[in-house]
Amino acid sequence: MRILDRVAELRAEGRDVVSLCAGEPSGGAPAAVHERAIRVHADREPLGYTPALGIRALREALAGHYARWYGLALDAQEVAITTGSSGAFLLAFLSAFEHGDRVALARPGYPAYRNILRSLGCKVVELDCGPEVRFQPTPEQLDAAVAEGGPIAGLVIASPANPTGTMISRDELEALTAWCHANDVRLISDEIYHGIAYPEDPSAPGARGTSAWELDRSAIVVSSFSKYWGMTGFRLGWMLVPDGLRPRVDALAGNLALCPPAPAQLAAVAAFTEESYAEAETRVEEFAASRALLLSRIDVLGWGTVAPADGAFYVYADIAPRLGAHPDSSAWCAALLEEEGVAIVPGADFDAVAGRTFVRLSLAAGPAAVAEAIDRILRFQSRL
Repeated sequence: MRILDRVAELRAEGRDVVSLCAGEPSGGAPAAVHERAIRVHADREPLGYTPALGIRALREALAGHYARWYGLALDAQEVAITTGSSGAFLLAFLSAFEHGDRVALARPGYPAYRNILRSLGCKVVELDCGPEVRFQPTPEQLDAAVAEGGPIAGLVIASPANPTGTMISRDELEALTAWCHANDVRLISDEIYHGIAYPEDPSAPGARGTSAWELDRSAIVVSSFSKYWGMTGFRLGWMLVPDGLRPRVDALAGNLALCPPAPAQLAAVAAFTEESYAEAETRVEEFAASRALLLSRIDVLGWGTVAPADGAFYVYADIAPRLGAHPDSSAWCAALLEEEGVAIVPGADFDAVAGRTFVRLSLAAGPAAVAEAIDRILRFQSRL
């Protein structure tokens, strides 16, 4: 967020800045969602409080989405609408864990997981997930974590993951869910980037991502309208909530946020039209073009290890061979922004131990922005 603040300052000064920083699709919400939002306000629909877990129409639409993508039969009551996926994680952690519980997650990973958990008094167990395990946790690592520090209460996974874009295969997810079941561990599956994937066979099962609820309905699934549908500012996410946790989640939601934003919920129902799905798929094709462009230039950039980038819209790469006199990627990124007007994120945000030579580039700005950024990075590196 500090980088985004500096981007805004530079642009206010008249600088031309290419931002590959935020995980925010540049195209915004589908047209049908905007049109529905216009009608909501033009018709002066009442915009009072909604049920704490969301309006029935949106929960039913999401149940239909899970039937469409995963072949799952869900009741609308199993879906909870939240104030962004951030609200979903807060509700998930509060409902599933107690103060002092140990919760495992991969490093590198999305920093809000550990920050929310620590703010609630949970003890974060970081699993060192490097290239040898494709940046995703394994049952063997979980066994080692238990042997070293005692039982764990939860495991947070993400597929596709931020910052690496790596995905957990169905077989790997089966192994993790089996481990959690055998060890009485609550699995929380971040599926925010489902639908943004680059499989060799798009028609293959699980091509968009395998949902944890295909394997185990005691897991908590978290997702969002922000990525596949590009609706970041609408601040809407959702959870699939196991039966035993639903009363807790309902009570917590009503106390912490009262309800998700009413106008956003009413508009979001239009995200499930055929036109909206088609528009979202077009955006995924643009992400794929950006990804292919960047990966085709990795050798020219001269960087080291690059995460597989199976999905999402990120590339996570080791720039150690091109650091020059900069002590770490944080200093390198700061210089790149000031000298060439390119904003990317240093790896220390995602991995405080091994991330000091890594960077994350977001491809969400589109192929033209990625191409311009690569040219500027090459010019910057030529001076190091």
